[in-house]
Amino acid sequence: MGAVDTAAPRGAQRKKGKKRRQPRRLGIRIDMTPMVDIAFLLLTFFMLTTTMSKPQTMEINLPPSKDVKVEIAESNLMTLRVKGDGSIYWNMGIESPKKVEFKDLKALLKERIEQNPKLTVLLKIHRDGKYHMMVDIIDEFNVSGISRFSIAPLTEADLKVLAKVS
Repeated sequence: MGAVDTAAPRGAQRKKGKKRRQPRRLGIRIDMTPMVDIAFLLLTFFMLTTTMSKPQTMEINLPPSKDVKVEIAESNLMTLRVKGDGSIYWNMGIESPKKVEFKDLKALLKERIEQNPKLTVLLKIHRDGKYHMMVDIIDEFNVSGISRFSIAPLTEADLKVLAKVS
């Protein structure tokens, strides 16, 4: 723990008339071994009791270049359009879009993927849309078992198509 070195006082008897000497400083030694033991004990305790969690990531396959075009049959393509206010419209191929509520989206996606296992979804989101809308829809894709989807911005032509429906 700690130790104090004490020495016998020098000149036990003092003569009169001499100046008083300052007392000799005592040497103090602190044993650091117990503190190191406690530090390693706490370190091992926290290392063994914390949970090691894997980071949750989503694999994204990007096309090799912009020049590559992927051909998909219209019967295998489902287009989801999300307007800035959060309303969702869907259509298969060149059909006219139909409105769907977010709460009904999962059932619709499951139904479509069961009918066509080769289904590819094209998600078009308006620039004014919120980021969480895109994340929520992609989560619905994962829950529904849709692994092939693409994300694109909502164009003026898409807005004209949606204006005809509304």
